[in-house]
Amino acid sequence: MKQIFLIISILFAMTTNAQQTNYHFSHTDSTSATSDKIWQVWTDVPNWKQWDKGLKEAILEGEFIVGSKGKLIPDKGPKSKFIISELEPYKSYTFKTKIPFGWLIIKRTLEVKEGKTYFTHDVEFTGLLKKVLGKKLGKNYREMLPEVLTEIKRIAESK
Repeated sequence: MKQIFLIISILFAMTTNAQQTNYHFSHTDSTSATSDKIWQVWTDVPNWKQWDKGLKEAILEGEFIVGSKGKLIPDKGPKSKFIISELEPYKSYTFKTKIPFGWLIIKRTLEVKEGKTYFTHDVEFTGLLKKVLGKKLGKNYREMLPEVLTEIKRIAESK
């Protein structure tokens, strides 16, 4: 039994560490705000710039549904287009942006445990240049992520 526990622990540690690179990383925070309030902040695309300090503007063309497209205009760098590729209302959604030879995939998930709302942003660069782009862009995104989630929490708790 101890051996099984040890193997599971090692596999979990390997999985956790594998996702904490500059090309695939995540951050989770918790709040007393309801999951509905976090969802409201997350799906209000024109106001993403309130909590994503690297973003000048975000535009969604149509409703917040799978297949909807939008544009991201960062403070620095070129504009990019995104598409909502997965959606489980009030639980999670994924959007992706085309990058050279791959994708930048952002997945946001909610979970309620013991009266607290846990919310996670998972960021992944895929494709041939994932390590190069992760080093160039991912490092900064990774460093900013805790501050981004703190700001989302502040906005949700003030609603």
